[in-house]
Amino acid sequence: MSSRPLALTLAVASAVLLHPQLVHAQDRSQSRSMVMSPLGIVASESVLASQVGVSILERGGNAIDAAVATNAMMGLVAPMNDGIGGDLFAIVYEAKTGKLYGLNASGWAPKALTADYLRGKGMTSMAQKGIDAVTVPGTVDGWDKLLKRFGRKRFTDVLAPAIAYAVEGFAVGEVVSAYWRDSQKVLSEDEPTARTFLVNGRAPAAGDLFKNPDLAWAYTQVAKRGRDAFYTGDIAKKILATSASHGGTMAAGDLADFSAEWVEPVSTTYRGWTVTELPPNGQGIAALEMLNIMEQFPLAEYGHNSVRSLHTMIEAKKLAYADMIHVNADPHFAKIPVEGLRSKDFAKTRAALIDAGTANCNVESGMPPGTDNGTTYLSVVDRDGNMVSLIQSNYATVGFGSGLAVGGGGFALQNRGGLFSLEPGHPNVLAGRKRPVHTIIPAFMQKGDVRVAFGIMGGWNQSQAHAQFVSNVVDFGMNIQGALDAARFSKETFPGCDVNVEARIPEAVRNALTQMGHQIVLRGDYSSTRMGSGQAVMRDVTTRMNAGASDPRKDGAAVMELSRTVKLPR
Repeated sequence: MSSRPLALTLAVASAVLLHPQLVHAQDRSQSRSMVMSPLGIVASESVLASQVGVSILERGGNAIDAAVATNAMMGLVAPMNDGIGGDLFAIVYEAKTGKLYGLNASGWAPKALTADYLRGKGMTSMAQKGIDAVTVPGTVDGWDKLLKRFGRKRFTDVLAPAIAYAVEGFAVGEVVSAYWRDSQKVLSEDEPTARTFLVNGRAPAAGDLFKNPDLAWAYTQVAKRGRDAFYTGDIAKKILATSASHGGTMAAGDLADFSAEWVEPVSTTYRGWTVTELPPNGQGIAALEMLNIMEQFPLAEYGHNSVRSLHTMIEAKKLAYADMIHVNADPHFAKIPVEGLRSKDFAKTRAALIDAGTANCNVESGMPPGTDNGTTYLSVVDRDGNMVSLIQSNYATVGFGSGLAVGGGGFALQNRGGLFSLEPGHPNVLAGRKRPVHTIIPAFMQKGDVRVAFGIMGGWNQSQAHAQFVSNVVDFGMNIQGALDAARFSKETFPGCDVNVEARIPEAVRNALTQMGHQIVLRGDYSSTRMGSGQAVMRDVTTRMNAGASDPRKDGAAVMELSRTVKLPR
């Protein structure tokens, strides 16, 4: 093993060399230290879920096995955010080949759920709740493909912990309990949904023991019969019965014919680092364009979260998002100019539109070359260096996605269909067997010996949060924990000059941005609702040392694997 100092290795070497920072034990700005170990690390939004993932590593599983087990636990402990009624995207780094693999496990609309069908019902825009917002859940097929291609364990092994906790119960966390409480009214409007997620008519409070025997049953079906239990078996029957009871269009073939697909990740470079996202129908391409625009400006000279750096990044966000949303759709139905959107030359033309002293409140989409006229995130690294960047979601947190649970299934159905358009001719117009534009995106970055699997959830926050994380590491020399901790901005809307800013950004900076035309919406010091929450794991492939970080905006943790050779007293 290299004798290179550990601190240098794990501080993301090139960034630290460019921007050296003195770290004092009693004087630092990040919330906690990175978790560091030569063994595996799991970072998720739940300490319990991370511990479950680590237990799989300790039993001989790899990063892929641990990621599925952790995700299954998240579906139990945070059912408003994610679960087997939702979709999944993942990037897998295979240590032995050094290759990245992308998985798109987002579901399509039922064949009969078309724009004409909804217009015939008098609708002029997509439903955001209810059965007409439901698309086929892709998560279970995504799990199946991950395990079959890269895993060492079976469904029986990786689902066993979640099944046990669903039966025995778990203590509801503080952040999760607040989301649950916010959803109580929506959950109470449907009897099977209320029976699944409310206790005596109310949402469980922090510290309450919550059990979900119906979810234990569903997970057991998958453990015994694999993905077919969900798409053609007894779980499928319950999904179809739920859809029919609400007048939905879901048919048996919509489930049976669905398959997640392996996709080629897309990348750009940012000051010598390679940053990787997944291609459309996700929004990751906006993160790459935003970084390309930011690269035209000396952000390190401007200073972290200074007036000039924040103004530049906010304006870059507006441009990149305007371009992305104008053309993004299911690539099986529309030609998406991916190469144009990530073009350095195109970014230069867009960067030239940024006025150094004034906010632009009416950004128009550009014409990239080639144009044809909600959520949980987790990351895992194992002792061999395999890494997983995985994000999974029901979409809307309040209401648990569509607001409808599968009767007897223990899980909510997503409302991803709400992101379709009903505008005729739009690339993202609703059509049967078509996937909607997606907000959820996993990410990966690498330079030299260093590999980082990271992600930050939160609707349209994600691409802009990814770009801020990358900048924190590359421009400002932060380690992965500091890069997650740092105060963020988030512009949820596409038009206008409104922008959410965390209160940790100095008042003088906020006032100066206001003078430039930005309409500041002040949020709390650590605003998980507006800024999302992230996780990250890092690997130095030469020293074989790992690190993990977890965002303080949620209740999660990065947890390290225990040694198999060290015998601890009982």
